[in-house]
Amino acid sequence: MDTQALIDKLFSVGAHFGYAPSKRHPSTAPFIFGEKGGSEIFDLEQTAGLLEQALEAVKALAAQRKTILFIGGKAEAREAVTRAAERLNMPFVAGRFIGGTLTNWSEIKKRLARLGDIAQMREKGELAKFTKMERLLIEREAENLETMFGGLKGMTKLPDALFVIDPRAESGAVSEARALNIPVIALMNSDCDRAQITYPIPGNDSSRETVSFVLEQATKTYADNLGTAPAPASEAAQA
Repeated sequence: MDTQALIDKLFSVGAHFGYAPSKRHPSTAPFIFGEKGGSEIFDLEQTAGLLEQALEAVKALAAQRKTILFIGGKAEAREAVTRAAERLNMPFVAGRFIGGTLTNWSEIKKRLARLGDIAQMREKGELAKFTKMERLLIEREAENLETMFGGLKGMTKLPDALFVIDPRAESGAVSEARALNIPVIALMNSDCDRAQITYPIPGNDSSRETVSFVLEQATKTYADNLGTAPAPASEAAQA
C-alpha cells in the first residue's frame, strides 16, 4: 500500500481523532494537526510514516521468526488483539495484564505449566481418581489460570517485542518491557507518553476500526515475511 493510500485508509477508519486538548500528553504535540469539535486531530501523514516504520520493525521480527506478545485489554481492542495473535500463533493478553508477567517470568512459567498439567489430566481421564470436591477445586484453579494466562499458553520464553494497543492503559506491561529492554510497538492516542514507546503509531486507539486496521497490517506484514532472513553462513554451508 502506497503512502497516500495508507493515509486515505487511516482517515476512513477514524485514526485521525485524538482526545480533547486537556488530555494531551506533551510528547504527542508534534503529531497533532489541529482541533475539531473539541477533539484534537492527528496529522495522518506522520501517522502513516510512523506506521510504516513500525511495520518495518514487524518485518524484521518476522524474518527471524521472533515472538511478538500482543497486548490490549480495553473493550475496543480485545477481539482484534485475540484475532491477530491467533492468526500468527503468537501469545496475547486481551484482558488484565498481570503484574510480573515479564519481570517475574520464571513464576509465570510455573503457572502455565500447571495449566498444562491439568489439561493433560483431563485428556487422560486422570481427574476421576480425585474426590468430587478435589475435582471441583482443580477445575476452579484451571478456570482462574485460563482467565489470567490463557493467552500465554505456548510461550516458552520472554517475547522479543510487544505490540500494544493504548500504552497508557497498559502502562504496567510497557514498564516491564522497558525494564527488560524489550522493544514496544504501540498504537497510542494523544494521552500517551511517546518517550515510553520504541515504535509509536499515533492514532485513535479507542476506535475498533482503527485498532483492527493497524493489527491487520501488522499480521499481514509478519505473515508475508516469516522466515525470510538468510540462514547463517554455517547453516548455509551444511545445507
